[in-house]
Amino acid sequence: MLLIYNTLTRTKEEFNPINPPNVKMYVCGPTVYDYFHIGNARSFIMSDIIRRYLEYKGYEVKFVMNLTDVDDKIIKKSIDQKRDAKSVAEDYSKAFFEDIQKLKIKPANDYPKATNHIKEIIDLIKKLEQKGFAYNIDGNVFYNVNRFSNYGKLSGKKIDELESGARIEINDEKKDPLDFALWKKAKEGEPFWESPWGKGRPGWHIECSAMSCKHLGETFDIHAGGNDLIFPHHENEIAQSEAATGKKFVNYWIHFGFLNINNEKMSKSLGNIFTARDILKIYSAEAVRLAFAQTHYAGPLNFSDELLSSAEKGLEKLKNLAEKIEEEIKENRQEGIVPKLDFEKYKNNFGTAMDDDFNSPQACAVIFDFVRDVNRAIAENENISLKFYLSVKEFLQNTAEGVLGILDFSETANQSNGALENDLIELLIKLRQDAKLEKNYVLSDKIRNELKNIGIELQDSKSGTTYKKNKK
Repeated sequence: MLLIYNTLTRTKEEFNPINPPNVKMYVCGPTVYDYFHIGNARSFIMSDIIRRYLEYKGYEVKFVMNLTDVDDKIIKKSIDQKRDAKSVAEDYSKAFFEDIQKLKIKPANDYPKATNHIKEIIDLIKKLEQKGFAYNIDGNVFYNVNRFSNYGKLSGKKIDELESGARIEINDEKKDPLDFALWKKAKEGEPFWESPWGKGRPGWHIECSAMSCKHLGETFDIHAGGNDLIFPHHENEIAQSEAATGKKFVNYWIHFGFLNINNEKMSKSLGNIFTARDILKIYSAEAVRLAFAQTHYAGPLNFSDELLSSAEKGLEKLKNLAEKIEEEIKENRQEGIVPKLDFEKYKNNFGTAMDDDFNSPQACAVIFDFVRDVNRAIAENENISLKFYLSVKEFLQNTAEGVLGILDFSETANQSNGALENDLIELLIKLRQDAKLEKNYVLSDKIRNELKNIGIELQDSKSGTTYKKNKK
């Protein structure tokens, strides 16, 4: 039984999708005005792990992540760089896809962009206006928060206690400081679209309501995002969507904890905001994923070099075992002993951990316990059969690779093949040296020439022979 902590109810609830085995899941994606930072990466990676685990359990997941490609920050960046907002959004959208691929994040089923959904956004605002939840002031359309009786149910905030602050846009045109923009009247030089209220562009919150309902329906299973989005963004999504449809918007709300850098909050003033691509220049994607997975998704995470270095060391154990498995499978030793290892126990322990609100730290512990016990079995036994190694590989493929994304057997096989290739080249260099000592220059030249034909160039010097691989 899978339990999920639901921000809406503040309790762990049994997961019951609307239309099993189908699951519809929406994750707030990036505002494409810059490279996404490591805090965003945590949300993207942990969403990916949750999606992968649902698939591991046999669910068919429709996974949607939006791209906010029209926004105040994009417009500001375009003004600063003296180019149009569309090109800014396109450049950083491309960078986003490059970076999530490097982070081993599975592609979403859909990546809706706000600018491709202007019609749906306008239709949703019109519906809110007709129902009395929205009002137009000279081309600016606002949501009337006081009309929605359940406003604050996600965040736990009460309307009479909320004050206009940093997260709430202050605008003298509003009837109430808490009201938020659905449609913004175009200013000179800004991108705009035609609408019933004049030229303008959508507000941030309405974009997600329109896109999620368009791709997943008026009520869907899971909505996920960072803790910082609970209020006002997700609160406003609920208010808009439920006021428009009269239906419950989302059944399960999942939120990811805050990320600190070396025990300090990320901020521009401290200069400690690191992009995902900065980190990937130093550490592997698997190390980043493992570092995140070893802390529960909802808890705070202190991101540091020590954390990533520790993750790299853990991965080394995992990769060493994976390489050993690949080597033994190539041996194809059908006969031999099968060490006693309770594979079902590890599988159950992994499932039990992840079924408890996606407890990935405990799931990681199960995997490393498994690695330890497999290594012990290998050390204590000789002539182990192929069956054992295939069973070990299957478990790691399903869990470490398939769910957590911290192992890639195809890369392991390539690395193993590369190591074998290097060993063979060194062997041929040794044979060539022996031939030269025996003054068998025909053979030594033949080895050099044949290697060159396949793109391997030998370089002789006083200190010995080295080689370089040329592209064929």
